[in-house]
Amino acid sequence: MAVGIFDSGLGGLTVLDAVTKRLPELPIVYFGDNANAPYGVRDADDVYNLTTKAVERMWDAGCDLVILACNTASAAALRRMQESWIPPNKRVLGVFVPLIEALTERKWGDNSPPREVEVHHVALFATPATVASRAFQRELAFRAIGVDVEAQACGGVVDAIEDGDMILAEALVRSHVDALKRKMPHPEAAVLGCTHYPLMQDAFQDALGAEVEVYSQANLVAESLADYLERHPKMIGAGKETMFLTTGNPLKVSDRATQFLRRKITFQAA
Repeated sequence: MAVGIFDSGLGGLTVLDAVTKRLPELPIVYFGDNANAPYGVRDADDVYNLTTKAVERMWDAGCDLVILACNTASAAALRRMQESWIPPNKRVLGVFVPLIEALTERKWGDNSPPREVEVHHVALFATPATVASRAFQRELAFRAIGVDVEAQACGGVVDAIEDGDMILAEALVRSHVDALKRKMPHPEAAVLGCTHYPLMQDAFQDALGAEVEVYSQANLVAESLADYLERHPKMIGAGKETMFLTTGNPLKVSDRATQFLRRKITFQAA
């Protein structure tokens, strides 16, 4: 009865941690494509090919439902996967949906015309590939009007987090927030559009100021998954054990993951 969680590296562990707290009995297969991280600087075809290969591996491990806890994959590959690649008995979900539901205060199944929402000035922090895709703005426009989104490509942040250099990561966060504020001096809300970024949420909040509401994806995705599985219980796959798979060096990735989650995590070769 496993569900798959995929990320290009370790950022998806923020989603895994939230899902584990929300659904403690649910076995999870986590796949980190650490050998090919980061995805944020790759082109769309490359991201698509790497993502589909990883999802197939999780299907083999007994997952009928896979969450792309990678914003770059959600932005650059998911729509193409859903249109022509995913078989009828499988599901692949992205991480934008719960975020936009929270931002617009309307459910995904609400197909009424776009309407004005409470927030009007939104800062989006994401990888260069996610920013270039404009996927967040496109999905938001289906549900809300009058929202000004200013996107900031946060080059280098994922690399610093993956390397465990949190001092560099914090310095980069502050630099990117400064760059964003030059374009949008007074954002009302900020979206952390990469699942690595919750590890730096305090730095984002501090640089943005207490008056800016920061939306982080991990808890939103966990709550959305719990709701989805309650409505679609048959999508819980046949897998019965939690496992951690990586295309990188299992020992190195295990050490870094253990540091991130502050509990023992053991990866095996994918």
